[in-house]
Amino acid sequence: MTTTPLLDRIAGPSDLKRFSDAELTELARELRREVIEVVSQTGGHLGSSLGVVELTVAIHAVFNTPMDKLIWDVGHQCYPHKVITGRRERMTTLRQKDGLSGFTKRDESEFDPFGAAHSSTSISAALGFAVGRDMGRPTGDAIAVIGDGSISAGMAYEALNNAGAHGRRLIVILNDNEMSIAPPVGAMSSYLSGLYAATPAPMKALAEGMEALMPPPMREGARRARQLVTGQGLSGTLFEELGFDYMGPIDGHDMGQLLSALRTVKTRAEGPVLIHACTVKGKGYAPAEQSSDKYHGVSKFDVETGAQAKSKPNAPSYTSVFGKTLADEASRDPRIVAVTAAMPSGTGVNIMAERFPARVFDVGIAEQHGVTFAAGMAASGLRPFCAIYSTFLQRGYDQVVHDVALQGLPVRFAIDRAGLVGADGATHAGAFDVGYLCNLPGFTVMAAADEAELVHMVATAAQHDSGPIAFRYPRGNGVGVQMPERGEVLEIGKGRVVREGADLAILSFGAGLADALGAAELLEAEGIGVTVADARFAKPLDTGLVERLAREHGALITLEHGAEGGFGSMVLHHLARAGLLDGGLAIRPMTLPDRFIHQASPAEMYADAGLTVGDICRTATAMLRPDRNVVDFGARA
Repeated sequence: MTTTPLLDRIAGPSDLKRFSDAELTELARELRREVIEVVSQTGGHLGSSLGVVELTVAIHAVFNTPMDKLIWDVGHQCYPHKVITGRRERMTTLRQKDGLSGFTKRDESEFDPFGAAHSSTSISAALGFAVGRDMGRPTGDAIAVIGDGSISAGMAYEALNNAGAHGRRLIVILNDNEMSIAPPVGAMSSYLSGLYAATPAPMKALAEGMEALMPPPMREGARRARQLVTGQGLSGTLFEELGFDYMGPIDGHDMGQLLSALRTVKTRAEGPVLIHACTVKGKGYAPAEQSSDKYHGVSKFDVETGAQAKSKPNAPSYTSVFGKTLADEASRDPRIVAVTAAMPSGTGVNIMAERFPARVFDVGIAEQHGVTFAAGMAASGLRPFCAIYSTFLQRGYDQVVHDVALQGLPVRFAIDRAGLVGADGATHAGAFDVGYLCNLPGFTVMAAADEAELVHMVATAAQHDSGPIAFRYPRGNGVGVQMPERGEVLEIGKGRVVREGADLAILSFGAGLADALGAAELLEAEGIGVTVADARFAKPLDTGLVERLAREHGALITLEHGAEGGFGSMVLHHLARAGLLDGGLAIRPMTLPDRFIHQASPAEMYADAGLTVGDICRTATAMLRPDRNVVDFGARA
């Protein structure tokens, strides 16, 4: 007789209430297999999701979501949650156009009460829900699940401190797998490791109830733990000093321990509680457990072998070009140092770290600290490169303004993942950095048109000591240009003309140059002569080049992979001040639209944004030949 899989008997979390504890354990096994199978087809964040399978099942079995608000920090680990909250049939659309987001998303499901993707926000949001509940809003318990990497960030400490002072009923689950994207750094990782090695310690207010629910072999340890936290010659935990009752550490893969802890907290907790659950990233899938990054982010893979599908690019990735060039520059200049915020391999600074480990600093998930730390090193006479993704640099913007720009310190910002990034969607898009950096007096802002230009910009930044400088570059592989043996120092504020034509000028900033050249070829076939220029700099702007293009052509298009208010605005402001908009010049800025663009392939996202070769051609013909039918450039582009 064939037994129906437990997963097939679930339409939503309420169905878990009918299962015995043993069935919940079996359900977790099925769920783990399902997640592995799905991600093998879609790619995505596998290791973190496998690490919370039992925790996900236990939380939904004990609490009453969506009335109770379950908030996943970052959201890398939310795939099991999506499977059992009514999205199982759509899981193969994960991270694809019009499919499920790779993170939690409010408009996707009522079981996602708060959107995520940037770290360390869950406790703050959960406290907000707790206040709403206490002020009569229709919401139940608030449960924040946060990882050991995320809890190292300052925002998490701010939230813990504030929540402890409030004293409201709030449940924080620390998912401690000792493996965020890179191994966690700093004192918090050591502290949590020490707790795990110590006797398991239930929280003070619920100690007796917890003991009663524990298996007999654990009861004596629990009694000793209660003595530890009641102050008999020993101090309590950091979390208790912040106002939380502390329970743990417990085995985050032992369904019995998880259910006991959660049921005790649900029935008896009055104030803020922190449950410390120790888990294994990639749990239950040997290739992930044995991998150095625990399969944090994977492409499609073979389930049997774990082998990931790898494309064979014709050009190196921008990230690797940056990392190699930085290491080469560092070999010639002992003043060069690098800072990363928990992303050494993601930003490429691991290449420099292999050669010069004492000169690369991973500050953990702490972009604010990382920026000011780099500013301090710049003030000392070092030449720091602060390598942070565009979307994450937003978190340190006040420090960029106050601690770097205002003091005129030569921090070099290497801004990876500029523009639209594909499967991670709007939360990881590098859309705003040009605008938020060009606002700042004394800043130099560059963008690489290709991988060779990136080499030159690293060399330029290394030699730039007169103030802060930033250079942006996209995710993925370069365009396949000839690479220089060594970078050249560019003249600050000077662009270049790469193609001449009489009718239209396209002034590109950054990675859209290849599309501008492609459009020029198609327009030339239609009898429209096109000049294509690479601005290189948004600030200081090459005003001589801008004025020349405006005077010598009847139409001008600015092209950038950033939001409105960036490079195109800089050009328009200058043209207006110079009086060059008073005559017959037709000008169209092509930017990302004023809306967020959700996950898809990068090509699909740029098509959605209206920034393809065909879009450039259609914009140009509409400007120059408004009375004629616009040629369909779609198929030809």
